[in-house]
Amino acid sequence: MIDPAHAGLGALTGLAIGLTGVGGGAFMAPALILWFGVEPHTAIATDLWFAVLTKLVAVKAHHGEGQVDWQVVRRLWWGSVPVACLVVLLVGHGGALGKPGGLIASIGVLVIMTGLGLLMAPHLLKVGRMRRLGRPERFKAVQPVLTVMGGAGLGFCVALTSIGAGALGSVLLLYLYPLRMTPHRLVATDIAHAIPLALVAGLGYLWAGKVDGALLFDLLAGSLPAVLVGSVLSRSIPGRWMQILLAILLLVSGMKVLKGVA
Repeated sequence: MIDPAHAGLGALTGLAIGLTGVGGGAFMAPALILWFGVEPHTAIATDLWFAVLTKLVAVKAHHGEGQVDWQVVRRLWWGSVPVACLVVLLVGHGGALGKPGGLIASIGVLVIMTGLGLLMAPHLLKVGRMRRLGRPERFKAVQPVLTVMGGAGLGFCVALTSIGAGALGSVLLLYLYPLRMTPHRLVATDIAHAIPLALVAGLGYLWAGKVDGALLFDLLAGSLPAVLVGSVLSRSIPGRWMQILLAILLLVSGMKVLKGVA
């Protein structure tokens, strides 16, 4: 039997992913912890698999024709995948990174950062464009290194908390590739990077026995239809207004998570 509450949470998150393309998945981990009392490791592990399967549907619905910038994706993977593997290994062996209190606090901080990133995205795009046009040779020289370093940061965040690959990844790409990333290419490239990254981290948690299969099934039962609905609605609803609304909800959620830790 499908749990209606879990399916409802999946539908809400899937709708947000479908409407915005990126950032909606940041709802899941804090919601599982705050609303349903799921243990942090289980919430993170289940959210990683939820992200993989839901975003596979989202990227097909949004960008079936293909807009992925594979050069940028490979640069991100060079940083993100090795770091993600290392973090999952440390968490799985009971390192300090894996303490429940620290994980919940990290989730709260990253949810807030995700909300702020969505709000600041236009400003960061403007700054990145000015630097790209003002000092093109210098900017292009450091792009590859900064992309790998940014990927490493995303790998750390995603493997530790399941949060960051979407909105934070898109903000990073807007700043580093302001002339190259059209809206469609941005979402497609970000999701192309995020899905294998979440899969790598998710496999580590699955091996450690942290994924709740029944919970994952309930969440997907709600999210997969909803992400398709959100993708259709996104064509008639201004994306920027949805991002602002999502950012506000994430900021509130992040503050509640941190308040619960305190």
